Amino acid sequence: MNDQTVSTMSAMKALLRRDLMIALRERGDMLQPVLFFIIVVSLFPLSVTPDKTLLMQAGPGIIWVAALLATLLALDGIFRPDHEDGTLEQLVLSPHPLSLLVLAKTLAHWLVTGLPLILISPLLGVLMQLSGDAIIVLSCALILGTPALSLIGAVGVGLTVGIRKSGVLLSLVILPLYVPVLIFGAGAVQATMVTLDPQPHLLLLASFSLFSLAVCPLASATALKISVN
Repeated sequence: MNDQTVSTMSAMKALLRRDLMIALRERGDMLQPVLFFIIVVSLFPLSVTPDKTLLMQAGPGIIWVAALLATLLALDGIFRPDHEDGTLEQLVLSPHPLSLLVLAKTLAHWLVTGLPLILISPLLGVLMQLSGDAIIVLSCALILGTPALSLIGAVGVGLTVGIRKSGVLLSLVILPLYVPVLIFGAGAVQATMVTLDPQPHLLLLASFSLFSLAVCPLASATALKISVN
């Protein structure tokens, strides 16, 4: 590796470490998406019916919609605090590729938001009366799909970071792009429940996440340059 590559990797590690430390200091903000995820899924059996068959049929979709909304709730934390304190301008002017710095910040967001959702999902799967196989597939689908939620969300935040009270606009930009993840993720669990092979859905989900990994950091970097300038 040349010196520039080593320097860029060091900058990414430092940025990732910084964002994780900030998240740990502000634990209230970190817990909000997780609590939202738990509350939304838990309220469904209480508000509709505890019928096992209905919960099994609706469970995968409910869990995925709750995960999607919980991720959306925490998206502003990717860039907005840096925009408010001037750090974002320094990142844009940095000699390192902005897309890689964006990737590091998006990874931090996924570790703080997406990973806890994955860890808590088996318990919510039990609450929704899912079988053991369905819970395993649900966890695999969330592992494959939640990175795409963070990556796509970073693009939306990059486009709206310079706009005050951009919550509604961010939702309008991001939610349509989340639909494939929702369809493939819930479809994988539904396929398992009717004794079909979930692998096609999981492969499509993985492909969408890999496509997002290739495209979204570059798109986010471009959006940030436009927003900052």
